[in-house]
Amino acid sequence: MAELRDLYDINSNKTDKTYMKGDPIPEGYYPMVVMVVIRNSKGEFLMQKRVESKGGDWGVTGGHPKSGETPMEGIITEVKEELGLDFSNERFVEYDSGCDGKDCYKMYFVTKDIDISEITIQEEELSEVRWFTMDELKSMVESGELNEDQIACFNKVCKFLGRK
Repeated sequence: MAELRDLYDINSNKTDKTYMKGDPIPEGYYPMVVMVVIRNSKGEFLMQKRVESKGGDWGVTGGHPKSGETPMEGIITEVKEELGLDFSNERFVEYDSGCDGKDCYKMYFVTKDIDISEITIQEEELSEVRWFTMDELKSMVESGELNEDQIACFNKVCKFLGRK
């Protein structure tokens, strides 16, 4: 079933325009992408590995809100769909947002201790979920398993937390 999504302007303001997932985006409009960095009390970050048919790369939980969802509602939906976890009562902190000329985005952070065995991954999307230390993530960049863009969100979170 096709998914209807809202479109935003260059200033990340929701417009009255929508598009169907997979359709071309009209010029001057942008889809919203939401992501969440989940860190446990030990300072480890939760990463999920996409299935091979979707690239097989590691990343954070995220996606596109459905039409009518706010970005915050969208990230709660994505966590539920991808990890099988209810984050509706979690305290999310928005630590970065903007529009890069391709997408508008909102990046969230939450601290939560999660037992990996309690996660029910969306098998058509993900193959694995693991906790990683920052040093492990940096090693993954050095080995080419992650690129600089993929680790940038963790670096931004660490800088953001250092300012708090």
